[in-house]
Amino acid sequence: MEQVFRELQEADIGRVAWKEPMSKHTTWKIGGPADVLIEPEGIKALQRAMAVITTWNVPWRAVGRGSNLLVEDAGIKGVVIKLGRNMEYMEENNIQIRAGAGFSFIKLATILSKKGYSGLEFAGGIPGTVGGAVFMNAGAHGSDMSDIVVKAHVLYPDGSLVWLTNEELEFSYRTSILQKERAVVCEAVLALKEGNKEEVVEEMKKHKDYRRSTQPWNYPCAGSVFRNPLPNHAGALIEKAGLKGYHHGGAGISEQHANFIVNLDQAKASDVSAIIRHVQDTIYELYGITMQTEVEIVERNANL
Repeated sequence: MEQVFRELQEADIGRVAWKEPMSKHTTWKIGGPADVLIEPEGIKALQRAMAVITTWNVPWRAVGRGSNLLVEDAGIKGVVIKLGRNMEYMEENNIQIRAGAGFSFIKLATILSKKGYSGLEFAGGIPGTVGGAVFMNAGAHGSDMSDIVVKAHVLYPDGSLVWLTNEELEFSYRTSILQKERAVVCEAVLALKEGNKEEVVEEMKKHKDYRRSTQPWNYPCAGSVFRNPLPNHAGALIEKAGLKGYHHGGAGISEQHANFIVNLDQAKASDVSAIIRHVQDTIYELYGITMQTEVEIVERNANL
């Protein structure tokens, strides 16, 4: 990995860090070191980085603001590609918006709502980036990214850049084709509608206030941990099972929202993993329902 690190530095791609703690890059404030972490300054820089990664055939993964990740205490093997401020841009073309993958999702929604654009109201309070939102088909309040994404510009390991249409992205509940294929979202084009600015801002504020009043964002967390096993709701099942407040190490199930696991006191990934397993075992034993995680659990030796 040291040779890969040096070649990435020489490729002039932006920031290249050795053994960077992922706790600095996840909203849970949890995670061991990435062998190498890079922050490309743009799509061309990302292409150069991918060429080095592919040449050496090392594991890699892309992350945004780490709002949906549980990184193992042992860290991440290989290269972590962080799409952050260097890929945070937005262009307007009437009601179509082109946004870089590193653009803060909630910031984008806030800016556009103040312009009177409708379609992103559901994003009020959703953390993460545009790229992450496309990757996992983020949504809330009955809407999600599949409703507004026109196309996404993605980079494949062979260096090819391809625009995937909404249909080609194969969106479904909290998933997309990008969770099956190896590719990095570079930017996305969204189609919004012209709305009444006051009404759009008020609707978004309502969603944001609801999240603040019902979810424990005063502690480091990663949002909803489990997918809703429809027609049931994960939080309701966990609360019904009497697991609100359950603790393991420095982590615990929130007293405010049962589908949130919070970092109460220097929690480790192993603490959160233990709680996840306990919830899964309990819910299956009581109700025969298999609980699947919405957060992505990253193991050190995962086959990335």
